[in-house]
Formats: sequence, C-alpha cells, structure tokens
Amino acid sequence: MGMYEDVFRAAADDPESFWLTAAEGIDWDVAPRRALDSSGAPFYRWFPDGRLNVCFNALDRHVEAGRGEQPALIHDSPVTGTRRTYTYTQLRDEVAAFAGGLAQLGVEQGDRVVIYMPMVPEAAVAMLACARIGAVHSVVFGGFAPHELAVRIDDAAPKVVVSASCGIEGKRVIAYKPLLDRAIELADHKPEKSVILQRPQERAELGKDDVDWADLVAAAPPACCVPVPSNAPLYILYTSGTTGKPKGVVRDGGGYAVALHWSMGAVYDVGPGETMFTGSDVGWVVGHSYIVYGPLLAGATTVLYEGKPVGTPDAGQFWRVTAEYGVKTMFTAPTAFRAIRKEDPEGSLTADHDLSGLRHLFLAGERLDPETYHWASALLDIPVIDHWWQTETGWPIVANPVGIEAAPVKPGSATRPLPGWDVRVLDRSGDPVPAGVDGAIVVKLPLPPGALPTLWNDDDRYIASYLSAFDGYYLTGDSGHIDDDGYVFVMGRTDDVINVAGHRLSTGSMEEALATHPDVAECAVIGVADALKGQVPRGFVVLKAGVSRDATEIEAELVHIVRERIGAVASLRSVTVVAALPKTRSGKILRKTMRGIADGRDEPIPSTVDDADVIELLRPVLRGEDLTP
Repeated sequence: MGMYEDVFRAAADDPESFWLTAAEGIDWDVAPRRALDSSGAPFYRWFPDGRLNVCFNALDRHVEAGRGEQPALIHDSPVTGTRRTYTYTQLRDEVAAFAGGLAQLGVEQGDRVVIYMPMVPEAAVAMLACARIGAVHSVVFGGFAPHELAVRIDDAAPKVVVSASCGIEGKRVIAYKPLLDRAIELADHKPEKSVILQRPQERAELGKDDVDWADLVAAAPPACCVPVPSNAPLYILYTSGTTGKPKGVVRDGGGYAVALHWSMGAVYDVGPGETMFTGSDVGWVVGHSYIVYGPLLAGATTVLYEGKPVGTPDAGQFWRVTAEYGVKTMFTAPTAFRAIRKEDPEGSLTADHDLSGLRHLFLAGERLDPETYHWASALLDIPVIDHWWQTETGWPIVANPVGIEAAPVKPGSATRPLPGWDVRVLDRSGDPVPAGVDGAIVVKLPLPPGALPTLWNDDDRYIASYLSAFDGYYLTGDSGHIDDDGYVFVMGRTDDVINVAGHRLSTGSMEEALATHPDVAECAVIGVADALKGQVPRGFVVLKAGVSRDATEIEAELVHIVRERIGAVASLRSVTVVAALPKTRSGKILRKTMRGIADGRDEPIPSTVDDADVIELLRPVLRGEDLTP
C-alpha cells in the first residue's frame, strides 16, 4: 500500500481523490462522484451522492463472489459450552430471514430498533438485519440496568426492541426479560413489539406485545437488501455524557463502510479469508466496528466470544480461541491482559496452545501501560500495538498501521495519526503547544469518513460537546502530547468521563444516582487509577444534618443504588461518607484535585479553594490510609 509517509501525505494533500479511491473497495448501487460535501459545515457529509446497502457489502457480495462457504462468524461460548460456525451463505440467510421478520412487524427504512442482547450470534444477525432493510439499530449493552435502557429507548424511540431471555455472566444466569419489562415501564416511549430470543439456560414468559424470535423467523419471507443514501444513519450508539442524558452518536453507512474496509487492511492487516478475534462486546463501538462490520466488510472471519478473559474457566481462553480458529489478529482492551497476567503471571497457559498463526495483538480502550505492553510482547513475541480512538470516531485515530508500514514502537504511545486524521495539541487559548508539552488533543475538521456527523436529533449538543471549545477543531476530551517524531501520547481524560476497563462511564450519572438517596446532601465521584481496569470510580458523600444512621450501612445502600440505576458495568464498589467535599469559592467541587491525591500525586491546592482544611482532612481518606470521615 506504500510507505506510511506517502499514504498519509496523499490523504492530507488530496482527500477527495484518496477517499474516492478507498470507496472503490465498497460495492455501491450508485457510486459516489464526490467524496466530501462541506456545504453544511461544520456538518460535513461523505459520499453525498452515493447509494449502497451495508449488509449487502458485509454478506451478499462475498457469496456472489463465490466465497459463500467460507466461515464468516464463529460463536465461541465457554459459558454455555457451545460453538457454532456460520458460513457467509448461512449468515446471509439468517440475516435475511430476521430482516423479513422485522419487516413483518412494520419496521421500515429509517425506523429505529433497539437491540439489548448478550454475546450471541443473533445480536450480530439483528444488527445486520436492520442494515439490510434500512432500519437504524441502537445496541444497548446487556449489562445496563432498566433506568439506563429506558433513557435510550426514550431517545431513540424504537418501533421494536430485540432482546433475549437471559445473558450469562460467569456462572450466573441473568434474566433479561424482567429488566426489559421494567425499562419499558419506565420509558415514556413504548415500542410496539419486543422480539425475544429464547435461550435454554432460562426461558422468558412472553406477554401480549412480545414475539418469539423463532416464531417470527419461521413465518416471515426473507428480505432483500434496500439501497439507502450514503448519509442515511446506519446506527445510533450511546456514549456517556457528563450530564444524565446520554449522547447518541450517529454513524452514516457510506462513510463508515469505506473507512472500516480501508482500516481492516491498512491498520489491522486482515484480508479475505483471514481470522480476526476481537475480545469486546457488541454493545460497545469496538464490537460494532471490529466484531461485526469491519471483518465482514473485508470478507474475513470474525470470532464472537461469549465469556471473560479469565474465569470462564481459566486465563487461557484467549489462547485457546486463537489456536482453534487460526486467529491472525487479536484485538482487546489492556484490562483483559492485566487480568490474564494477574491469574497467570508467567504466561504458562500459552504452552498448551499453538499460537504460531497470531501475527498482531492490538490493544485499545484505555491507555496501554508500559508494564502490560512489555509483558505481552515478551510472552507472545509479536508486535503489540497500542492504538487510540473513541466511540465518536468509529475507527482508530492514532495507530501503528502494520498493513502500510510498521513503525518502531514507543511504549506509552499509540504511535502516529492515521491517514485522514489531522491531530493537534492545543493549550487553553487554542494555540499549538511545543513538542512534548501536554495539552488538549484535538482533530482539525473535517473529520474523515466513519466519524460521527452529528448526535441523534441534537445538532446543538454536537456542536457544544465537540466543536465549541476550539474553532475548526473536534475536541477529543483527552489530553496528552506529540513528541518530536510525531508520536501521540494520550495521558488521560480532560472531563469527568472515566474509563473503566475500556468502557467510558459518566461520573455525573453516578453522582445523580447517589444523590437520590434520602440521606445524601452532596456527593462526588472520581476516577482513580487502578492496576487492572485502568480506572475505577470512587464515591464520596456528605450526609444531611441530623442523619445518625451507621455510615457503613448507608455506603452499602449507595453502592446498590448505582448498580441498580446504571448496572454492574459501573464498577462502583467504594462509597465513603465524609464530613465535607473540597470546593472552590464559587462552589465547584475540586474533582481534579481529589483525583490527583487519590492517585498518589503531590497535588497542589488551587488558589481558588474555599477551605484548604477540607482537603487536608480528606487527603488520608483519598489515599486509603483512613476510611473514616
């Protein structure tokens, strides 16, 4: 594909030609003659005159090209002891059948479908079925509690919800139907129907508005692919905001398909017939892009894994999957490797499996700490590649593009910006900072294909959240620096969204949950550095005057409230009752100062502090030296 500098320069100097050439990797019903439409800036649109169907590109075209018997999707579930391989023909037929079922329920082009499912093949089938008929899917992670699901139902206003009777977390079977029923009860918007996949581990009792998946498919004719405009939304994926209302990231089909197909070869070095194993969940952007759409657009084989990196049953499962299915490229979060290392520090379980086919390990979701990088590199003796991107961007911003040219690795850096991304670091005034100096990491507009064009039904919030801080730039919300060689070092978040094991979670949402407790006067949640998960949330609450109950009892109730409202994914297991929270004179809680102290830094006390004694009293609590207020 040419050397990195040549490809990067081609994308920067003539993005129109570069992306139109990349678009030739996709089959179009109407091929685009223009790459970028800037007429509505800052709302940019890619391939505005093109028409396509993303499902056709992911499935049908590979069958028509004579590769229908090639494995498309492998479902490996150690928690149920089952494995199944779908060829491209089989997966196409399953998707067409379910798409026909959705059409029978009245789902049409532009309608929304919320998908609330565990890691089963039917989750991918439902996503692709929506794409097949031009509907817009919104996948909600199965671990979210009814309140969070209800908020997303209200925002997306789906005609249909697709779910399963249960999910499996380790050895626990979690009934999904009661959670879904409660969410619909809480939501103002009421979906017309819920389609339920019955799993043998626990069957659900169906109500009058519920439809059994198997019955629906059996009675429906298969659906054909519906061509839609390139800019039509393919899906909505909600990401935590700093307020209670989640942000619905919109993904357009044309730009996304082009970018993902290009990235599969250029970044991940995966092509037709090769196998990629992405250890994530379809509820997150990584699952959307590199479990489902990316590998299938490239004609590769993708592994959809229902289990954990450890404990289902041991820390050797990723090695087993890699060996059994001939995985060439693995992609997961650093937290997964920290968990594996914790259970098997010597990496002895790799000896049981032939990993000779594994060429690359990609890690993303939070900063890859150098210790984990060195451990994985020494254990596997292959390139271990840190890369950086976001729900909003849909595919990597910064990476080591092994399909173009592998660059020397610098531990702690995700390497250099990929072609199409113009990454800068600015100070608070919007001026560029010198090499090696930390600042706000931004991307010069326009963003390349595949990145969000806006937020669902909220153009104003899109501008306020991402484009208002620095004119002409997308604000990533991350801070860091670029060194003299152009390597990008992402050091952390600049807002109050924390990164727990690769999952971006809003501390604001957790604070809202804590504040619902009748004994709580005020509260703060901060992300504290954690060796395994990158960050974990810690809550601090001040009780109302006159409350005399046992603090330990209240703390346990608060942990339960957050779990109930947000779900176990929040990982908030530590809430401490304190006498006061440190604030500025204007009343703002000094969360950054609290985070620094909790992480062990000698954090300076801001000049704006209202009462410095509050910080000193809180310091041992934040550092875990004394958990009494």
